[in-house]
Amino acid sequence: MPVTTRKRRMIVAAVTAVATALAVALTLALTVTTYDHTSPRAARDKARGTVRGAVDCRKAKCVALSFDGGPSPTTPGLLDILAKDHLHATFFVQGRGHIAKYPGILRRMAAEGHEIGNHTWTHPRLTEITEADARRELTRTQDAIQRITGTRPVLMRPPQGRTNRKVAKVCRELGLAQVLWSVTAKDYETTDSALITRRVLDQTHRDGIILLHDLHKGTVPAVPGIIEALEARGYTIVTVSQLLAPAEPQPGMVYRP
Repeated sequence: MPVTTRKRRMIVAAVTAVATALAVALTLALTVTTYDHTSPRAARDKARGTVRGAVDCRKAKCVALSFDGGPSPTTPGLLDILAKDHLHATFFVQGRGHIAKYPGILRRMAAEGHEIGNHTWTHPRLTEITEADARRELTRTQDAIQRITGTRPVLMRPPQGRTNRKVAKVCRELGLAQVLWSVTAKDYETTDSALITRRVLDQTHRDGIILLHDLHKGTVPAVPGIIEALEARGYTIVTVSQLLAPAEPQPGMVYRP
């Protein structure tokens, strides 16, 4: 093969390789960083103003306690525990089989001062359905919560924490901030309350967000021990919005510790 032909092919191959690398980099940039996100602490640090209420997480060692997937028959027992300890949590509630089945429990959550967020109607992976379907999932849940409690949520948690630019767009349009987590006990895979407690305590740090599911058998029995241990370590247990204050949840934004 002539030298000039060989060089020409080498140049073409090199240019093709560079173009491919650039295309891959662009694809990653568009698919990995596809939504705005921040941490509760960063949001607080940028905010001005005073904090309404007794807890200022700029000064206190705070951690937010949140529960997904209810309301369920086990939820009243959890509400009793929280009431006894004068604590409030954030409940990301689900529509089908939960809100629709136990409206009275949802009404009690709201009446007792807990924060209520949206966890969709049927718990789909929002990243894998159409934009229109994602909007319906969230809107139907918003409407049901407002009808039962009189209040429309400003927070949501995407099922399995899966979000992207499409989900962020829908949430922004619906006035919903997205809330992820830093602590998970994986209580959906065990009924061992002691193990759930240990997992929570091993992962908890200041300004974290704890994710539990009150519908699973081992979770509610673990909560008193979790509360006692966290308070012994100097933590103040708050809702997600209290953790962010004085910052206000921004629609579409993803909050992850």
